[in-house]
Amino acid sequence: MSTAPALDPTRTALLVLDHQPAILAFVPEGEARNALLGRVEGAIADVRAHGGTIAYVRVAFTDADWDAVPASNKSFAPLARHRVMHHEDPATAVHERLAPRDGDIVVRKVRYGGMSTTDLDQRLRERGITTLVVSGVSTSGAVLSTVTDAADRDYLLYVLSDGVADPDTEVHNVLLHQVFPSRAHLIDTTELHTLLRAD
Repeated sequence: MSTAPALDPTRTALLVLDHQPAILAFVPEGEARNALLGRVEGAIADVRAHGGTIAYVRVAFTDADWDAVPASNKSFAPLARHRVMHHEDPATAVHERLAPRDGDIVVRKVRYGGMSTTDLDQRLRERGITTLVVSGVSTSGAVLSTVTDAADRDYLLYVLSDGVADPDTEVHNVLLHQVFPSRAHLIDTTELHTLLRAD
């Protein structure tokens, strides 16, 4: 049984980070990827059913974005140099199983974190959102950066332990069990369902 506090859906957003074909390619194809998508799909449906907000963050670049990446950026300079992840490429769209609906928040980022290069924080605040449930790929990239940033912005945080994935299992486990607990409550999709129903 989770010791995490119950969620007020009206003040809660589920963040769906980088669930795009180009990023999901790092999750083993087949059962593992389908299972991850299924769990996140279920979490989205659960949060929607209780009146919560769904916020999608995808990474993708315009020509201007590529041109603005300095050579000193170890992670993103190679993407810019090879013109990878163009914003109109279908591989950078949110996976069709998790597709946004009218009324959802959708932002496009050009770095790891979901807030540092977007207006996501402002759009969440405008809706009165104070609590974030984070799902995403990868645990060591988008999830780590967003959780750290959101913690600094004083959101009440939950990480969806079975809604995140990383190509490096060891790093994934260290983050989930040693790093994130100091910043966020760790819950799975079953606990999310229970916490949304609790009054």
